[in-house]
Amino acid sequence: MSFLSETLSRVKPSPTIAVTTKAAELRAAGKDVIGLGAGEPDFDTPQNIKDAAVAAIADGKTKYTAVDGIPELKQAICAKLKRDNGLDYTPAQVSVGTGGKQILYNALMATLNEGDEVVIPAPYWVSYPDMVLLAGGIPVVAAATLENNFKLTPDQLEAAITPNTKWLIFNSPSNPTGAGYNREELKALTDVLMRHPHVWVMTDDMYEHLAYDDFEFCTPAEVEPALYDRTLTCNGVSKAYAMTGWRIGYAAGPVELIAAMRKIQSQSTSNPCSVSQWAAVEALNGPQDFLPANNEIFKRRRDLVVSMLSQIDGITCPVPEGAFYVYPSISGLLGKTSKGGTLIDSDEAFATALLEETGVAVVFGAAFGLSPNFRVSYATSDEALKEACTRIQDFCAGLT
Repeated sequence: MSFLSETLSRVKPSPTIAVTTKAAELRAAGKDVIGLGAGEPDFDTPQNIKDAAVAAIADGKTKYTAVDGIPELKQAICAKLKRDNGLDYTPAQVSVGTGGKQILYNALMATLNEGDEVVIPAPYWVSYPDMVLLAGGIPVVAAATLENNFKLTPDQLEAAITPNTKWLIFNSPSNPTGAGYNREELKALTDVLMRHPHVWVMTDDMYEHLAYDDFEFCTPAEVEPALYDRTLTCNGVSKAYAMTGWRIGYAAGPVELIAAMRKIQSQSTSNPCSVSQWAAVEALNGPQDFLPANNEIFKRRRDLVVSMLSQIDGITCPVPEGAFYVYPSISGLLGKTSKGGTLIDSDEAFATALLEETGVAVVFGAAFGLSPNFRVSYATSDEALKEACTRIQDFCAGLT
């Protein structure tokens, strides 16, 4: 009998972390590697936020806090949700966790019973299905295709819902595609949800502030106020505020659900880092003027990557509305062989050969539930992106 839990057999390690780790190992071994796998801005955390953290340390704010967040941070979150999303919440309706991932995990652990289903549009962030499985639920994947710009249609959502459905996990703008649902598109989905009052909505709004061109972010409870009482609106400071390592995520929802999430957190990690919480207070309450400036840089990088990848025969690269990812299709490259002798019979084979032969690290599409594609994170320098895309162009040109 194995010493390890059978639960482990349900899940796999995070492919995005695996790619980043592999790239780091190759780099440490002396290989010239450009990592386009990590979803992490290359910007430094804004100075005012760092100063707030230093001040918190100097003031001795380094002790245990309330399990799911200090009052000051919960108030800042309530103010943010009102200011940006028109949503009214009280601090009792707010939970703060160690990153957005813990918030989602807590909610699933607190609500799922054996046989409960969770609808997950694909392509999806790699952790959604595995978190559902860890919590004893059943992930139900609904594929949003390239033809629909990777957006779930109302008919697809309707078809995925059963009497056993407990949650829809909704992510816009999306990791890994950058696809964003406008108000009309989102209203069409919330209309479906209104016909199924047993289905709750878990939003992942982590890329809310990373929106380009004419795209305007909106979130389900904002678009359909009647969903307010069965929506958990999740967000965090990692992406927009360049605070990935600070590990602060949050959610707002019904008091009973928040209390249940608090119970889970009280017996797992307890409170998030106290210093990070004070930094997050400043992030949410402080100046927001750097966000448009950063977005202009991300938009320039997006346009660079889309342009260079779209020049490759066999690759189709849609233009994303937000986040900092592109999700090109390699359907026109399948069946070819690389110069190094690798048969490109899947997106995983493509990504592996690309890394080994050119030193460019991307994440293969199967990890996100939709193939044949790969994800590029353009949250790195223009110079690195130009060099990486040139290498991808050369790699594809050498396929026979």
